[in-house]
Amino acid sequence: MIVLTSNVRKYLGYAFFLIGVLLFILQMCYFFLNHSFRLEYAYSGLFYIINVLFFSSIGVGLLLLFPLKRNAKRTGIMLIIFLSLANIWLGYKESSKVKDIISFSSDLNVLLIKNNKETGESVYYRVSYLLFALPKERLTVPIGTDYKVHWLEDDVAAVTYKDNHNKIQQFIGTYGDRGDGAGYYNVGPSIYGTWKGVQSEVISKSDGITVKRDGKVQIFSWEQIKQYGTLAIVLSEDGQAEYTISLKESFNADQNQPKRESEQITLYQAEMGKDQAETLTFYKE
Repeated sequence: MIVLTSNVRKYLGYAFFLIGVLLFILQMCYFFLNHSFRLEYAYSGLFYIINVLFFSSIGVGLLLLFPLKRNAKRTGIMLIIFLSLANIWLGYKESSKVKDIISFSSDLNVLLIKNNKETGESVYYRVSYLLFALPKERLTVPIGTDYKVHWLEDDVAAVTYKDNHNKIQQFIGTYGDRGDGAGYYNVGPSIYGTWKGVQSEVISKSDGITVKRDGKVQIFSWEQIKQYGTLAIVLSEDGQAEYTISLKESFNADQNQPKRESEQITLYQAEMGKDQAETLTFYKE
């Protein structure tokens, strides 16, 4: 049995109490940010987890700082346990309503999509400080239970999934650009020219994009191409995603500069099985 001296009890009590106060301030900040800016916690059950830590820290701190009789101490411990269990149950209930799709890149960019099981909606979030999340975009086609996430670059995440009609869809989360950061640009026209890889060839012209892969030729008009951020586009046919084209770090989006042979893009085939990502290098205009 560990016996704490009065000084150790006092310092531990202050430490736990301070942690509780900081957690309380965090929750108050969350209420303000949520009400004013629609900011949410990145994880759906995090609000209740912080509540558990708050009640536990404040409770333990008070028990250490103030000498209580055995019955009063037992009552305090039971109250802490009750409040913690109540919040654990509420957190479980909240988490059961929402499916969080979370993935991290190697440099800690965060892909976060929340699936609301009650409404069937899928919403893409921007994450700040690995803790708060701001809703950015509602997916046109919600994500079902069958999906996979693949980071094409540290700032490009591809989510491949099946919709309610069993058709493959792709959603792309992007977290940067390949320009000077001054503004928006169109990915399709910026890759104008011919790009070649081991298995594939991509040709971007004024009327659309042609993909040649494994002897198959597919032509996509601009109406069949959807851009995500400033780093990727998804090419679709008959309501189903076929390919994602993303810009690699070596790509220069400045269209006033001639393309160099060192510039590259990634062609990612929309399949639920093995990831089919191929690097293509600029060949000619």
